[in-house]
Amino acid sequence: MIKKLKNFGLCYICLISFSINAERFGDPGEIIAVKASSDDIDKYLTVEINESLYKLIPLPFEKQNESIYVDDEKININQKDFGESRITIENNSMVNLSREDSDRAFKESKIIQKALNNYSKFLVPDLNFMNPVKGIISSRYGKKRYINNQPRSPHLSLDIAAAEGTKIVSPTKGRVILVGDFFYAGNYIVIDHGYGLLTSYSHLSKIFVEENQIVTKGEKIGEVGSTGRVTGPHLHWTVYLNKVRINPELLIQEGYLESLL
Repeated sequence: MIKKLKNFGLCYICLISFSINAERFGDPGEIIAVKASSDDIDKYLTVEINESLYKLIPLPFEKQNESIYVDDEKININQKDFGESRITIENNSMVNLSREDSDRAFKESKIIQKALNNYSKFLVPDLNFMNPVKGIISSRYGKKRYINNQPRSPHLSLDIAAAEGTKIVSPTKGRVILVGDFFYAGNYIVIDHGYGLLTSYSHLSKIFVEENQIVTKGEKIGEVGSTGRVTGPHLHWTVYLNKVRINPELLIQEGYLESLL
């Protein structure tokens, strides 16, 4: 009996040692949950899962086949083929921009980037997201994008096709930090959900919120449209964590937080 206990103990120690030294891997656009301490609460978006505290780390799409370090913990990002998306835009002036449109788009990109750099702490986000619109997914996160057969930046958002005028809601509580009409995005909204978590909504036909407005989960913020550069009515939905665009489809999965462990 004593011998068996000793062998069991040795095996247990081996397992713990392997777990500590094992490398972490994740796909681009995913979130990795890393054990956190109380000191991490002000630095990261942290959540409690099964009575333990974790900091949520986004895995950047552009870091495929590379590693990132979080407080000396190494996280490897897999190489992943997300497929490709090819679209045709008949209005060539929306593809090959004039000097005037290019200058406008550049100025607007600076406005959007400034908004996305916001970092509020008075809101604590609920990662149990609801789907912002009822429709059909027309283009998923990560696809290589070709417009009129010209290669463009990868599609780091989720496109949901729906009829013009379909209701769009906030997936969780937040504060509206930007509303505008932009060259590419059309009628556009950015919502800050707190601690580096933000969402944006493009191509709306109508907007029902204004800047600095607090919105609740499920509250109507706009309607599906085809403003900006589009081929048809849909919602272009983007989710940011710590300025990294993550896969929105993950956050609307049931039990997503628990699945991180």
